Amino acid sequence: MKTAVVILNWNTEGFLREFLPGLLRSVERVEGAEVIVADNASTDGSLKVMKEEFQGVRTIALEKNFGFTGGYNKAFEQIEADLFVLINSDIEVTEGWLEPLVKWMEEHPECGACAPKLHSWQEKDKFEYAGAAGGYIDMFGYPFCRGRVMKRLETDHGQYDSPADVFWATGACLMVRSSIYRELGGLDDRFFAHMEEIDLCWRMQLAGYKVTVVPESMVYHVGGGTLPATSPFKLYLNFRNNRMMLENNLAKTFALSYKKDGLSDEAAAAKGCRKARRRIFTRKCLDALSAMVYLLTFKTECFKSVWNAHRDASGMVRRPSVNETADYLKTGKGSVQGIYSKWIVLSSMLKGERIFESIKEKDFYNI
Repeated sequence: MKTAVVILNWNTEGFLREFLPGLLRSVERVEGAEVIVADNASTDGSLKVMKEEFQGVRTIALEKNFGFTGGYNKAFEQIEADLFVLINSDIEVTEGWLEPLVKWMEEHPECGACAPKLHSWQEKDKFEYAGAAGGYIDMFGYPFCRGRVMKRLETDHGQYDSPADVFWATGACLMVRSSIYRELGGLDDRFFAHMEEIDLCWRMQLAGYKVTVVPESMVYHVGGGTLPATSPFKLYLNFRNNRMMLENNLAKTFALSYKKDGLSDEAAAAKGCRKARRRIFTRKCLDALSAMVYLLTFKTECFKSVWNAHRDASGMVRRPSVNETADYLKTGKGSVQGIYSKWIVLSSMLKGERIFESIKEKDFYNI
């Protein structure tokens, strides 16, 4: 299968120098695979580095910074391949990381996307925050991972070494079928960055495809290469995009569940849309509490980020109507798994370091 491994770069010339040579060596051994660097109008020396030090690597220079979502969408418009790999510039690959992913996609046509295990570059034996060993969301839309709950990171001692279907896989290193990527319209441009891969994976499941972590493949992630964890803008994007993600997908997910319980398409759609509105309202209340905590602890920039996120999201959401949801149900597609039936924030506070062992298969909805 022809595979395009695409770095979307923005002002990370240091990471290109450090990690691109190893990536190129790893891909040389895979038939039909090519590394491409798409540059999101960097203002540092990234393009100069590509021209002078990596002359043989195809480079796509975008005319402005389209963000993670728009940048990849624009780049993939110019690339023909069976498989796309989204990979961050701050990823250090291991030997043989790509082959298991390609093989999995060749052997599992029902899989729309797959990903390796993600380890921390700083602490090599620990999972990394951005994706660990595959992700879930809880009942209110809070994402977490096998190996990462809230800010707790688990040491990898082989506990997730079997392939597993998950709710989402990290966009830091994600393989997708190009045909499905295009069928679904790619990443949602409105997101700009953050949570866009969770939204894409959710839409893949609703369209009838699986998302899988293939642990035979493993990479290391530095993290925070573009936006540091403490950035108010990153906080803004996370809160805003989470709201849009729920609006995109929650009604269809609930409606799919009601249809499988025996309701007609129209009745399931109406009931699913009502439940989605209630659940999103609850999440907005929880976010308002988070904003108040920021305000009371004198983190005024963080308070503003949450407030502005919901203000802006209200003008950007595309909530599916009851008729649109019913039309979706008529397609007969969709099977969603990996939604935790509890509130992961509370579970984490109550369980502490025991949170990982406390999460059981029976605690998830499989629709």
